Amino acid sequence: MLKKIILSIALAIPFLAGAQNVKIGLVDANEVMAAMPATAEAQKKLEEAQAKYQAQAKSLDEDLQKQYTELQNLKEDELPAIRERKVRAFQDSQARAQEFMQQIDAELSKMHQELMLPITTELKGAIESVGREGGYTIVQSLDPSIVFYYGAPAENITPLVKAKLGIK
Repeated sequence: MLKKIILSIALAIPFLAGAQNVKIGLVDANEVMAAMPATAEAQKKLEEAQAKYQAQAKSLDEDLQKQYTELQNLKEDELPAIRERKVRAFQDSQARAQEFMQQIDAELSKMHQELMLPITTELKGAIESVGREGGYTIVQSLDPSIVFYYGAPAENITPLVKAKLGIK
């Protein structure tokens, strides 16, 4: 029994000694990403696309307002077929406008993902590179809401990641 306890302790000592060499790095990925030139370019492209879509949506809205005003101004003695045609045209325009707005949301979301993928890939590569070069065991987000406990001293490596990407 005593031999088993001594053997267990002897086997656990190297693991305990190795656990003391944990090096944790913290990085503010949002800060780094915001400082990357590619992020500004992607944001500009998104804003340009959004402006074009907003102009088109405004035009559709103006058309809807015009049709609605025409409906409101119909005389009570207007023929039922004319009234029904105008109501149906207004409803069709509303449905097309709603479909267009959904399309805009989907396309802008897809465009955002496509533009940000190479940026996040580059950032992840830089973080991994700094982690390997710095001998870090773990690199995690600087965001305190994500981290619950630090068992070892941590070091903020955001400046090192920025330097790796050539950002000031």
